Order: sequence, then C-alpha cells, then structure tokens
Amino acid sequence: MISLSNLTKAYGERTLFSGATFRLERGNRYGLVGANGSGKSTLLDVLTGEEPASDGELSMPTGIRIGVLVQDRYESDDQPILDATMMGDAAVWQAIREKDALLAQEKPDTHALAAVEDRIAHHDGYTLEARASAILEGLGIPTAVHRQPLSSLSGGFKLRVLLAQTLVGKPDLLLLDEPTNHLDILTIRWREGFLERFEGCAVIVSHDHRFLDNVATHILDVDYETITLYHGNYTRFAAEKKLTRERKEAEIERQQEIVAQKKAFVERFRAKATKARQAQSRAKQIEKIEIEELAQSSRRAPLFRFEIQRPSGKDVVTAEGLTKAYGPKKVLTEASVAVRRGERVGVIGANGLGKSTLLKILVERLKPDAGTVTWGYQASVGYFAQDHHDLLDDETGTVLDYLWSVIPQEPTSFVRGQLGRMLFSGEDVDKKIKALSGGEAARLIFSRLIVQKPNVLVLDEPTNHLDMESIEALVEALKGYPGTLIFVSHDRWFVSELATRIIE
Repeated sequence: MISLSNLTKAYGERTLFSGATFRLERGNRYGLVGANGSGKSTLLDVLTGEEPASDGELSMPTGIRIGVLVQDRYESDDQPILDATMMGDAAVWQAIREKDALLAQEKPDTHALAAVEDRIAHHDGYTLEARASAILEGLGIPTAVHRQPLSSLSGGFKLRVLLAQTLVGKPDLLLLDEPTNHLDILTIRWREGFLERFEGCAVIVSHDHRFLDNVATHILDVDYETITLYHGNYTRFAAEKKLTRERKEAEIERQQEIVAQKKAFVERFRAKATKARQAQSRAKQIEKIEIEELAQSSRRAPLFRFEIQRPSGKDVVTAEGLTKAYGPKKVLTEASVAVRRGERVGVIGANGLGKSTLLKILVERLKPDAGTVTWGYQASVGYFAQDHHDLLDDETGTVLDYLWSVIPQEPTSFVRGQLGRMLFSGEDVDKKIKALSGGEAARLIFSRLIVQKPNVLVLDEPTNHLDMESIEALVEALKGYPGTLIFVSHDRWFVSELATRIIE
C-alpha cells in the first residue's frame, strides 16, 4: 500500500531518522513508539505531505484518502456537533454546502444542481449524516445532543468529535497521534474495537501499553536514528528488541575478547624469533576484525525514587458523606471512603463522574457541599494535579527556581542533581516554567514530590504527558514506595500494575 525506502529526515545537523525502509499494508495497525522528540510526529507529517523527507523515497497509491486526528479543526465553537463531524468527509461536505448555496438562490442553476447531486451520490454522501451520527454515538455522544453547539461539550468530549470527524471520511490510511489522551476506559475500549474492525491501514502514536497490546499488529520503533519494523504487539516488540540488543552486545564483547587475546599474544611474542611469524599473523588478523559500534538509544527515563520522612498512622484518611454538585449537576452523593496505610488505591470511572473532584476534596483544594474528610496521625500528603497549572503557580520563574523554593536550605548542586534525575540538565534548568511541555511539567512536579518525601501520594492522571520509558520507571518507583498511594488513571496497564484496591 505505502512504501518507504531509505527515508531520511533531518533538521540541519540533527538527524531524526535515516535509512527507514518498510511497507505499510492495508489491514495492519502500526503502533509508532519512541522517545519524546525522536521523530514520531514528524513521520506522520511526512506521510501526510506536510513535511518533505530529507532523502529517500515515499510511494503511495494515487487518490489515497488519509485521515489525521488533529486539534481544533472546527469552523467555530458555535458549530453544531453533527456538522463538525460531517466536515471530516471533505468532498461530500463541500458538495453539500454548494448544494445549499444553489438552493438558496431564487432560480437555482438546474445543471449545476444536478452535477452537485451526482457528486454527493458518487461519494455516498446521502448516508453522511447517518454515518456521522453512528460514529458519535459509538464515541459516547448521544443523538439528543448532536444538534447542540460544540461549546456545550467539555474538552474531552470535543476530542471525541475530532476523532469522529477523522473517521467519517472513510480513510484508507488513518493517522492517530495519542488517540487515548483524555478518554475514559470505556471510550478507549470502544476505540480499540473500532480499530480492530477498521479495514484500512492505521498508524498510531501512543504511550498506552495496554492499548498498543490490544490493537497493534506491528510496531514501528523510532530509535538509534532510524525506524525499525517489528511484527506483533508492544509486549512482543519490547521483548524482541531487548533480546536483539543483548545479542549484539554479547557479540561485540566476544569480538573484543578475541582482539584482546590476540593483542596480548602479539605484545608477548613479537620480539621472540620463534614466535615472530605467528605474532605478525595475529596482528594482521586484528586489523581485519571490524567491531560494530552500537548506536546510542534516544530513550531516556527519569530516575524516580519516592521516600518518606516518617510513617503515617494505620488509618490514613477517612471521608464520610461527601456530596458535591456543580450547579444542577451532582457528581458525588454521600460518598464515603477509608484508606489505610500501605494501600495503593486506583480510582476509575467514566469522565465527568467526579474522580478528580473526589481527589481535590481529599487534599482540601475543594470544599464539599456536605460531608467530612479526616486525615490520620502524621499523614503528610503530596498531590499531583491533572492540570499542571494548578501546581505551577509562578509561570514566570525557572525550573531551578521552582524546585529550589521547595528546599531553600539545600545548595545549588543538590537541587541541580535532583533536576538531573528528572532529565533537566545544563541549560534546561533555566527554562521558564511557562515554556515547558506537558511531559517536562509533569517531571518537574514529580521532582518536588520526591524531595518533599510525603507518606501519602495523591496522583490525578499522572501518566497523561509521559512517554513509555517514564511511565515504566514511574511504575517501578511507585511499587517500591513505602507510603500510601491514591490515584486516578485511565491507563489500564498502569492501574493493573499498581492497584491493590479499586474504587469505581
């Protein structure tokens, strides 16, 4: 279907990938993985033609329909939800608008009207509204609201409209960049089912282990300044990649040992007449041995390590009769929760049901309409907010300023060392907080939690902006955390690895 041959993309002296050679076939679903900044989104841009390749060849069939999940592709926030979705079938949408314009005239041009209607019929346009409505329903947006404006939806549901818009055009090639962000578990499952039934070719950038395990038939790994194709899902890819690297390292080590032995022989016997010929032979053999130089991986993981200053009491927190409403919408009604020391409690559920509200009430950042929260003896709480801006108040300050304000008694070298563990090195520590990416902001907040050493961690969607390596490192660190953990997450792998108990 689509063929890439020795494809290269570079910006100046920086090469993202080179020599990428593989085919994307209809019916396959390719998980595109790699470190943040390694070139995943750039590859999608090359496939759509928004970015030219620096070298190599990209071949795809004439007339191929490409669907891309993009942000804010609306005419306006006042646009009806159904209309915004139907825009995704660009050919039909344009023809419908032309037909409406013709019909608005006093004496429409009958030939032009007939031509437009032929175009609509040719592209299956008379089923567009039904198709768009069905996709919206599948994404959890009921028929009753389809005529309402986009402004009536929350940010998460607007993202669902964007996906519906992408899917309605019946693309041959579907490009999805982080398609599970801000979606709840039920919607992610629906999306998995859709992709499994999708008959075209899909390329999916995701940091969600379980999602890639469930949908990917292949993995495209952007690393070592190239792109390597693996067969199978993410778990199989991770095992195969690790094994391949270990084999190469073992082979290089074996060759180095052989060279060392031959060098030792040459050094020992080159001056001895009876062994001089053998020493000379071994010296020539050494010259012929080529030891492969392994490229460095672009993947880097933060060094998370969560400690506590002192243990809490056995009863960590008790909430009784919590009730909270936003206007007419009641999200919590007489909810009661008790958490004991050492538990790792995962809070799950559909969007909009009050998970973040519950956490904010527990950490006393939001007052309930009724009910009480009681923290136990010696409980010290560290909070990670879903919206990083809630915790990064002074956005004019720098990364170094932010962490140093938490531990002003420590020298600069200690603060820089802590930031280095979170992958802030060199000039990175002088970055303005307002210029940080989502992943950088998340790592900065975690650096604060690490130095504060609370015995209770309350985390609201902590994996949203982290890459695979960071998520895996975070899971391992939280498994070793001696305190109590309460967290909200839609990442099923993250939940299944950590939770000892679930609140739904």
